[in-house]
Amino acid sequence: MASEEEEAAAAKLERFLQWLQVNKVELRGCNIKYCGQNKGFGVFSSNDVSDGVLLVVPLDLAITPMRVLQDPLIGPECRSMFEEGEVDDRFLMILFLMLERLRNNSSWKPYLDMLPKTFGNTLWFTDDELLELKGTTLYRATELQRKKLLSLYEDKVKGLVQKLLILDGDLESEVCFEDFLWANSVFWTRALNIPLPRSYVFPQVQEDQDSQSSLNIDSGVSHSDISAGDLTERKDEERSKVPGVDGQFNETVWVEGLVPGIDFCNHDLKAVATWEVDGTGMTTGVPHSMYLLSAEKTPFQMEKEITISYGNKGNEELLYLYGFVIDNNPDEYLMVHYPVEAIQNVPFSDSKMQLLEAQKAEMRCLLPKRLLAHGFFPAGTTSNDDNGKGKADKICSFSWSGQRRMPSYANKLVFPEEFLTTLRTIAMQEDELFKASSFLEELVGSEGVRQPTDTEVRTAVWEACGDSGALQLLFDLLQTKVMNLEENSGTEDCDTELLEKAQDVKNIEQCESKDTDESGHYKFMSRNRWSSIVYRKGQKQLARLFLKEAEHVLHLSLSEGE
Repeated sequence: MASEEEEAAAAKLERFLQWLQVNKVELRGCNIKYCGQNKGFGVFSSNDVSDGVLLVVPLDLAITPMRVLQDPLIGPECRSMFEEGEVDDRFLMILFLMLERLRNNSSWKPYLDMLPKTFGNTLWFTDDELLELKGTTLYRATELQRKKLLSLYEDKVKGLVQKLLILDGDLESEVCFEDFLWANSVFWTRALNIPLPRSYVFPQVQEDQDSQSSLNIDSGVSHSDISAGDLTERKDEERSKVPGVDGQFNETVWVEGLVPGIDFCNHDLKAVATWEVDGTGMTTGVPHSMYLLSAEKTPFQMEKEITISYGNKGNEELLYLYGFVIDNNPDEYLMVHYPVEAIQNVPFSDSKMQLLEAQKAEMRCLLPKRLLAHGFFPAGTTSNDDNGKGKADKICSFSWSGQRRMPSYANKLVFPEEFLTTLRTIAMQEDELFKASSFLEELVGSEGVRQPTDTEVRTAVWEACGDSGALQLLFDLLQTKVMNLEENSGTEDCDTELLEKAQDVKNIEQCESKDTDESGHYKFMSRNRWSSIVYRKGQKQLARLFLKEAEHVLHLSLSEGE
């Protein structure tokens, strides 16, 4: 007998399927099914299709910035704010989702009812769940983001949505922050980067530049960007990695948007489908549509879930944006940064800041797990990347360049050169600063006829001081990272024990169980807590491994007199 939850899900699904049909969405080789409370709805194969096209959605149904600006209710109120740069394209779609959720007679109700009511990303964590992340990059990032979103809601969103609801004749609906948080999470968990022909984005071609740039399509500004880790910026980078446009167009414009139907595909590292845009209708018979295309060489098994890839993302990004993690994630990474404010306390800070600016210094670096495959302790890691190029490739042809002997470890150094040159600059002694300045003066002249290039500055810094100071600083940063990660939750082994206590994923529930075993541990932990432990365990593991690499290379550097 179906549970009350399953019956409610079936009723919502039936209304949604009718809505899709009315809006000319074609489910050709798939069905949408309920997967349970934790996973929500998913897309599953239904019958074999000879051309591999599983699902076709007219792009007129997509929620895009263009749709919002053309909406009779919200468009006029938002256009001036948008054109003056007060809000970006993502804000428009988040505002639209929030408003349509609150409207009494929204035509989007069958779709919005299908979406989750709450999310597993860290913005939805309870205070106790968030404490599980203390010491990680994600803990601070979540705190900052909560404050930023709350401020944005109070300053711009609340009053505007209330005004729009009144214009719509709704005098009763109450606006609250959770509605905004919900819309924000819907956007970030479901939006795709859609490659569209310019003629579709700008149907009336105008000559002046202002009209052509009326949509801030490639805006890097986001109300969801965070300073610690720049997680959402890395989502922006996926624009260049998603499938191309199927059809012939003079120019393609990338537009973020939600595509009802396709957005119910869940993520898998081994995706069985991709999505593409059919501009001409030659592939699907539906011009200006997005379609789901099978990536399988053989016909699907019946009822097999159809998954797509959200990209190669570490657990930090997956948990922050989407609300889930992957155990033993091959794309895991560690973020290490040198705080800018700390430079003010180092000797000769002004001179060093000038050098850092001249070489376009990176104050943070991402250390992907795969880098370890090229280091001194590669056990348990695999990679096909050719990362074994040492600093010999970076030496230039100045009279003083190449005089410093290349270290023996150059080809096994796993740390990015861009970050190492930043640390070299910060760690420089007075005599090394003087030597680097002399090298650069030889290049550009004492009168400073021209500015040295960033490559010339990096080379001068390397020649002046080598690696020892930078590696010592890197070792200290990584050691501090390990201490911060372990301070509140113990070692990696402690996390392993906690996960084993949970037995398996089947025992991960939406709510924390109050029943404990003989050791005092909860028999069932919340899914958010489980995700937090998986994430922080991976961070501890990587921090220890990279610390081991840094310590070994530091010893080699000191022994070689670097």
